[in-house]
Amino acid sequence: MKKFDSINVIPFIDIMLVLLAIVLTTASFVAQGKIAIELPVASTSTNESDLSTLKISIDQHRNIYVNNNAVKLIELQKQLANKDKLTPIILRVDASVPFESFVSIVDILKAEDFQHLTIKTRRRL
Repeated sequence: MKKFDSINVIPFIDIMLVLLAIVLTTASFVAQGKIAIELPVASTSTNESDLSTLKISIDQHRNIYVNNNAVKLIELQKQLANKDKLTPIILRVDASVPFESFVSIVDILKAEDFQHLTIKTRRRL
């Protein structure tokens, strides 16, 4: 009987590399959100994880969305008036949007006395 001293791991490595290539290829097609926004870059970016937050987005055409529902600026103020002031808010603004649009949203949040605001950015590489 022949003694079994070693295992050939090269086929295993080949299979793992193919699986890695498949995962990396398909991962690039997964959408991060329904609203296409090119976030600005910051060195202290964090991940979005809390589902109980209120998500406000402004896309490159200056359209405003609250939890993926399009709203006007006046409607946003009315919706925020009915929310709990301790509700965490995540603000996502496209990098190409003028600063004026960002300030108008922050101004409404300050007027409504919201304290927990997170500004979503991409992490600088």
